[in-house]
Amino acid sequence: MIKVKDLLKKKPQKVVFSVASTDSVQTILEMMLANTIRSVVVLDQDKLIGIVSERDCALKVLFRNRKAAETTAAEIMTRDVFTVTGEETIDACMLMMSSKNIRHLPVADTGKVVGMVSVGDVVKEVICHQTELITYLEGYIRGNSVNAY
Repeated sequence: MIKVKDLLKKKPQKVVFSVASTDSVQTILEMMLANTIRSVVVLDQDKLIGIVSERDCALKVLFRNRKAAETTAAEIMTRDVFTVTGEETIDACMLMMSSKNIRHLPVADTGKVVGMVSVGDVVKEVICHQTELITYLEGYIRGNSVNAY
């Protein structure tokens, strides 16, 4: 089965975007917009202390009539962050994301955030894997000589 570390190698974006707990939501949103991302990790001296998503910004700031420039990451971040390691499987990520109703999982190895996996990343990888399997099985059924799966 495909591991998270293999998925991270395929991603074109290798940077993990992070903010400090004191950064404003305005700064966070500008970072998200500039980099076409939907979630950032909150680090305190390189230690993961939270995560902020677009949804957090919308529900905890905009819908409560707070000012993005005056609200900090610490005020809206999710503090109990679910993480995975590079050795976890994509299936484990999918299970965690669906059972916890989350869309982004920071990848942490030896206490350091080394990547971010989104539900979109996981779905794309599962579809790719299933396509390869279907192609192999179709070839096998037809009697074509195919490489071992």
